[in-house]
Amino acid sequence: MSHDSHPNQFALLGQRRFAPFFWTQFLGAANDNVFKFAFTLMITYQLQLDWLPPSHAGLVIGALFILPYVLFSATSGQLADKHDKARLMQLVKSLEIAIMAIAAWGFYTAHVPTLLACVFLMGLHSTLFGPVKYAYLPQQLNERELTGGNGMVEMGTFVAILLGQLLGGLLVDAPLVGPQHVAWACLGLAVLGRATAQGIPASPSTDPHLVINWNPFTETWRNLRLAREGLAVFRSLLGISWMWFFGAVFLSNFPAFAKEVLHGGPQVASLLLAVFSIGIGIGSLLCELLSKRHVEIGLVPLGALGMSVFAIDLYFAASGLPPAQPYGVAAFLGVAAHWRVLADLGLLALFAGLYSVPMYALIQLRAQPTHRARIIAANNILNALFMIASSLIAGAMLSAGLTIPQVFLALGIANAVVAAYIFLIVPEYLLRFIAFVLTRLVYRFRIVHDQRIPTSGPAVLVCNHVSFVDAVLLMAASPRPIRFLMDHQIFRIPVLGWMFRLAKAIPIAPQKTDPATYEAAFAAARAVLQDGEMVCIFPEGGITRDGTLQPFKGGVMKLIEGQPDLPVIPMALGNLWGSFFSRVEGGQAMVKPLRRGFWSRVSLTVDQPVAPGDVTPEGLRERVAGLLAARVA
Repeated sequence: MSHDSHPNQFALLGQRRFAPFFWTQFLGAANDNVFKFAFTLMITYQLQLDWLPPSHAGLVIGALFILPYVLFSATSGQLADKHDKARLMQLVKSLEIAIMAIAAWGFYTAHVPTLLACVFLMGLHSTLFGPVKYAYLPQQLNERELTGGNGMVEMGTFVAILLGQLLGGLLVDAPLVGPQHVAWACLGLAVLGRATAQGIPASPSTDPHLVINWNPFTETWRNLRLAREGLAVFRSLLGISWMWFFGAVFLSNFPAFAKEVLHGGPQVASLLLAVFSIGIGIGSLLCELLSKRHVEIGLVPLGALGMSVFAIDLYFAASGLPPAQPYGVAAFLGVAAHWRVLADLGLLALFAGLYSVPMYALIQLRAQPTHRARIIAANNILNALFMIASSLIAGAMLSAGLTIPQVFLALGIANAVVAAYIFLIVPEYLLRFIAFVLTRLVYRFRIVHDQRIPTSGPAVLVCNHVSFVDAVLLMAASPRPIRFLMDHQIFRIPVLGWMFRLAKAIPIAPQKTDPATYEAAFAAARAVLQDGEMVCIFPEGGITRDGTLQPFKGGVMKLIEGQPDLPVIPMALGNLWGSFFSRVEGGQAMVKPLRRGFWSRVSLTVDQPVAPGDVTPEGLRERVAGLLAARVA
């Protein structure tokens, strides 16, 4: 089903497959935060409890909320794979009404143990909802909508957190009747959430015969093992968990940072949270625009870089601010130095949004549909463990005498180290980033009929060979990795050779000069196809020296031998001849850096797949020539 007629991610809000789900999860996130924030403020400012001092209230409430993620994520992942996701969300929302009814009594009577029990139960509610939420999206949205849909959900979650905290803070502050207002607000939000959940369309079970293992410990271990089977998926899980580790340090330290470092009152802490939430929201929404509606993991290194740069700058911006009386928001904004702090926080969050959304979309796209929810449950377990670790490590650093800005500095440096490690062990991120830069900053890259590149299953891509960066451009056009058959001599070129080795390109040599390399290349390419991946071959056998299309050699026939169902997809790169990377200087390339300046238009046109039985080298060459002629016309 193609939904390409929808101009952007906001159009999804007008559709039944997305809108009821979006508002259900939005109201759930808002309710969590009204409840938790109001309760934290109640303990901090209104109740004097010997057994729960204000300094520990935030930590205890946070830990109680996260505990169910560790205990029950594995079970909830199984439930989401076994049952209809819409029905499950409706049941979870009914549970929320019951929890909020108990919490309302707790607010009316100021009974703290009851409210603490409700924090745990709301954590359980979120634990049950999480895997269903992320497994529902890929069932309802196609590959071109996944990034936008995830961006909307991330943005919605952070806006809901922000509004929830502001509402909770406002309501609980009303003299005498504050907690009662909170009780009614939470109950009202739960009822509204149950009403919107009624509109979620049926999403049938992906594994109806699954036998549920109720032991959370063995099942948690099994989920983590399941997740490790797909390396790209597992490393994305670790990447997202790191983002939560990173974000949790900032979020948990905002009140103390506002008070002790910035000399601001409670409203300044809310302002920091607002800037951070809006930053993540903008970053999440930008993903669709920057990724041209594909799952673009090239954004991940860009996000990681921004997170480090602005976390480190935050240390410099917040160091040496002169002592002052507690500021209100207006006075705080009147100090020029504070604007740099806010800019760092907002940009750091924006890059965190760019970093996380493509990873969520990648997990949904590449995880096996039958156990997708269990893999997302594994993600939630890892996130919870990383967040617990982050509060312990940040707490230990502060106890050891580090200032909050120093903790932020350490985190920025650690993030750079973690990112470098991830991108070296998973070169796909780095390669997509290079392709992303080349196709957005060096060239204006236009893809015609990109939906013809299959999002799953094996395929052979056939393309004309105009320049040394053809493979990089094709990488950028494809929603998933491509393995290239490339002339063995290209691997000797500095930088490009390193890059193609990282991309696991398969070196090929002419049959006459090096039969062993020739045979090994085809054996390797056939193995890739058997694994369900895509292979690209440049049938001209080399980069054109005069800009014309050369005769196609027979390699493609050898590749598709005995594979009657393998689609062969002709493609044509246009307008690259004459660029810096083409052999335009008398057969030499990369001689004059300023050839046909930056930002020139380049295109890739994708043709309909050809059945293997209809493939001939001459026929493929005619198709590619036709695509090129159509682009010129």
